[in-house]
Amino acid sequence: MNASPAPATAAAPAPADAPLDVLVDAFVRSAPAAAPDAFRALVDAVWDDAGDGTAHPGALAAVPVLAHALTDAPADRKGQLAVLLGLLAESEYPRLDGPLARAVHAHLDAYLELLAAKDAGQPLTLAVLYLLAHFPAERDRVLAAAAPLDLAAEDLSRLERALAALDPEIPDLGRVWPSPSAWTLNADERAFDQSWIRELTPEQLAANWENDTRTVLGCTGARAYWSVWHGDPRNLPAAAVPERREVTAPVADATLFAPHIGALRCPACGGGLTAREGAARCERCGSRYPVAGGILDLTATAPADGADGDAAADFLEKLSRVPSMGLFYEAVARPAFLRVSGSDWGGAVAPADEDRYLAEHIRPVDGPVLDLGAGAGRWTAVIAETVGADRLIALDAALPMLNVLRGRLPEVPSVLASAAELPFGDASLGAVVCWNALQAFYADAGAAIAEVARVLRPGGTFTLMTFRRSDDPVYRHFQSAHRFPQHQGGLQLFDAADLRRWLADAGLAVREESGPGTFVFLTAVREH
Repeated sequence: MNASPAPATAAAPAPADAPLDVLVDAFVRSAPAAAPDAFRALVDAVWDDAGDGTAHPGALAAVPVLAHALTDAPADRKGQLAVLLGLLAESEYPRLDGPLARAVHAHLDAYLELLAAKDAGQPLTLAVLYLLAHFPAERDRVLAAAAPLDLAAEDLSRLERALAALDPEIPDLGRVWPSPSAWTLNADERAFDQSWIRELTPEQLAANWENDTRTVLGCTGARAYWSVWHGDPRNLPAAAVPERREVTAPVADATLFAPHIGALRCPACGGGLTAREGAARCERCGSRYPVAGGILDLTATAPADGADGDAAADFLEKLSRVPSMGLFYEAVARPAFLRVSGSDWGGAVAPADEDRYLAEHIRPVDGPVLDLGAGAGRWTAVIAETVGADRLIALDAALPMLNVLRGRLPEVPSVLASAAELPFGDASLGAVVCWNALQAFYADAGAAIAEVARVLRPGGTFTLMTFRRSDDPVYRHFQSAHRFPQHQGGLQLFDAADLRRWLADAGLAVREESGPGTFVFLTAVREH
C-alpha cells in the first residue's frame, strides 16, 4: 500500500536559517512538488553527509521535535522523518549509546506503534525498520514487532544482522551483501571463510564487523529512502547460485593468446611477449607468466630460467582453490549493486537495456577489443556477439570471476592483471569496454582512463557504464556507506564533471552520455 497523498495546500517555503519547528512544519505541510526541497532544508539544519554522516550541534535538541512530528505528520511524510531520525542515531556509530542514540531511542514505543499500524504501507515500514535497526539492545522487542509483517527475506535478514552483536568466539563476517539471506554456503565455502577469519586479530574482527554493519545499514537505508519518495520498491526475481559450485576453466594453453600476443606487454619491463605452451615469455627481460585454463596470470612472474611446467602447475593449483564468488556475483550481487549505486529500486534499467547500449555504441577500429574489468563474463558475451569473439580479450583482477568467464566463453582468452597499468602496447587496441567496473578503480580512475586512451588506436571507442554520486545528500550517504573489498572506506562514486574532465585530459571525446537515476552510460572516442 503506497503512502497517501500530501495535503493539497502547502506552507510557504521556510528560509534555510528558520527555527527547526518552522522547518519541520514547512516539510510536513508541503505540496508533493515542494517536499524534496523542504526536506533538504530540514536535513541540512541537523545533519550533513560529510564522512560517515555528521550531526550538527543542534541535533540533540531537534530529536524530540522530529519524533513528535513523526507521530503527527501526514502518512506520506512519516517515512522521511523516520529516516532522518535513523541518520542521527547512526551519526555516532560505532558508538551505540551516545547522546543522540539515547535521545532517538527514548521514543522507541512510538516507532513500534508505527510499525504495527495496519495502514503503514511498505515505504513507511521500510523506513521504520531502518530506524529500528540502530537499537541492538532492543533486538527481542524489535524482532517481535516485525514478526507479523511477513517481511521479504532480504529485509528481515538485514534487520536481524543489524541488531546482532559480534561473538568473538564464533564470528560471522563478510557475508552480508546484499543481504545475509542471499548467502547459502556449502561446506567448502564455510571452511574458506573460517580460514581467513581465524587469521584476524580482535581489533580486525571488530573493524570487519563494523564495516559489515555499515553495509547492512547502507542497503537498508537506501531501499527505505528511495521507497518513501517513489513507492514500493521492485524486488529482484529469485536468482539462486547453482548448487554445484565447482567451476573449472576449460583446458587451453598459451596458444589461445596467439591472435593478440602482439598487443600484450610485460608488466615488469614493457617488453613484448611470446606465447608457448604453459607460459608467456617476455622477449626483453625474460620474465615468464603462467597460463592455465586460458587465463594468463600477469600478477606474478617466474624466474627466467625456471620450468614452464612448474609455473603452469602452480597456477593450476591456484585455480583449483578459488571459491565460487563469480557465480554469486552474477546471480545475486551485481543486480543488487545496480539498485544501490544506480538508485534503481524501481527496475528502470534491465539487462536488455545494457545489452542494447553495448551493441549500439561499441565501434572498434582495427585491433583487439578489450573487456576491462570483465567480471564473470555476462557482458563479455554481449561484446563477443557485437565484435566477434576472435577479436576479444578479457581482463580482470579477480581470479574467481575469470574462472567463471572462461567456462562461459572458452574461445575468449583472459588476463589476470591490474587496470592501473594496462599490459598492452601504445595504440594497440581497437576498442575498450569497461562495464560496471570503473568505480572499482575509484582512487585511480583518472589514471585508468588515461591508460585506456594510451592503448586505444585513433578512432577507437571507449564504452563504459558506471555510477555518479547522488545529488541528494541522504541517498549519497547510503551509497557511500557500503564497504566492499576494494572500498574498505566506503563506496565512492563519481561526479559527472570529474568523469568528463578525465576523459578530456586523456584525449577522449565524449560521443554519447545518458542514464537514468545515478547510472552513467557513456561512449568516448580517441581523437588522435
